[in-house]
Amino acid sequence: MRRRINMTVGLLLVSMLFVLMLVSLFYTPYEPNAMRIADRLSGPSASHWLGTDNFGRDLLSRSMVGTQTAFLVGAASVAIGAAGGLLVGSLAGYAGKWADELLMRATDALLAFPGILLALLLVSVFRPSLLQTILAIGILFVPSFARVVRSGVLQQREADYVRAVRAFGAGHVNVLFVQILPNIASSIITTAALSFSTAILIEAALSYLGLGVQPPDPSWGRMLNESQTYLSAAPWFTLAPGVLITISVLGFNLLSDGIRDARDVRA
Repeated sequence: MRRRINMTVGLLLVSMLFVLMLVSLFYTPYEPNAMRIADRLSGPSASHWLGTDNFGRDLLSRSMVGTQTAFLVGAASVAIGAAGGLLVGSLAGYAGKWADELLMRATDALLAFPGILLALLLVSVFRPSLLQTILAIGILFVPSFARVVRSGVLQQREADYVRAVRAFGAGHVNVLFVQILPNIASSIITTAALSFSTAILIEAALSYLGLGVQPPDPSWGRMLNESQTYLSAAPWFTLAPGVLITISVLGFNLLSDGIRDARDVRA
């Protein structure tokens, strides 16, 4: 029952956000960046369901477009982290010996830095932008994927089915990428779902600090930064981005837990 609840609720929340993102590609109530000074800091109404910001921009429209940023950053950074982690982890686990030691010490060095501080360092080296944010978060995810892949490869490389395909003359590439990696795919998917929520959270934090998505492009973190000055005068300003960040992180975390529980044969 618990695994069903986690999977169902997580999938429902993620699906809602995904549908909102798809709708925003074709329709928003207003132009997200259109300023209407006469309507600035207007409360929720029939014309502006979530109110307007300090420049009179429609918060619903900007929140909808913000889902595009969240999914783009999440998908792209997870893809970068998974690709790098697969390469590092599979080589370390399959080759062993000095290659394993060298690659794992390098990943340990990256893991020694707190995630948000490492992302801040990487973004600060270059001009803040969406691309730099994606690259920084992707690099940040490489060690976590590498450790998961290495652990799975170490468990599987001496399994009976691997010994069998080797006896039939299968090469190292076939053994690693055709036989072993598909059998640890569930662990990689679980890590990807968890990393997706982390990517959204880090992007929001970087944008809040002014090092992520740059104005006037919508970002939930940037919207929170802009709203903090008007907390008492316009409390609705923070509501949409704050709720959407919470829903996205909760949804992907529950989805990750559901996938993990579903593949646990002991549960």
